[in-house]
Amino acid sequence: MFDFAVFGSLFLTLFVIMDPPGITPIFLALTSGRPAKVQRRMAWQAAAVAFGVIAVFGLCGRQILDYLHITTPALMIAGGLLLLLIALDLLTGKSEEPKQTKDVNVALVPLGMPLLAGPGAIVSVILAVQRADSVTAQVSVWCAIAAMHLVLWLVMRYSLLIIKVIKDGGVVLVTRLAGMMLSALAVQQIINGITQVITHK
Repeated sequence: MFDFAVFGSLFLTLFVIMDPPGITPIFLALTSGRPAKVQRRMAWQAAAVAFGVIAVFGLCGRQILDYLHITTPALMIAGGLLLLLIALDLLTGKSEEPKQTKDVNVALVPLGMPLLAGPGAIVSVILAVQRADSVTAQVSVWCAIAAMHLVLWLVMRYSLLIIKVIKDGGVVLVTRLAGMMLSALAVQQIINGITQVITHK
């Protein structure tokens, strides 16, 4: 009742796309300055939001995109633009100002979506679900999705230990580095979307 090939293939694909090690500095930058209890809550909230979004698109993603006439490249470009705005805030330090709203927003946007549940992960899950032509394959696909989000939660949850070591000065440095990485990721996502538009014409 379990297909390890299907499980391994999707898990590795999502691991590369969602990049748990790469999300660590961005998570630390976006959650810095909050009590440890709030940071731990945001770790599972972000993972839960990402899982919810991925699950919805896994169940009826193709129908949603078709109904709204949204193409995959459009989804990629939109996600890239949103990430670019967040990256600019991290680079300029503006993300440190609105502390009243940070507790509410960051776990949902950008952490849950589009950083974790981004266009790449959404499309991969839609395709994997469509290809799973048996109950065994479907079970394996959903186990891979659940396992990936468990890994994401664990990585974010225990990355908070890093803050205790690097202190405030290190957090500022990590924030700037995260902004630079995120801006590069955003631009690459926009380029990939534009490239797909051009090649499909």
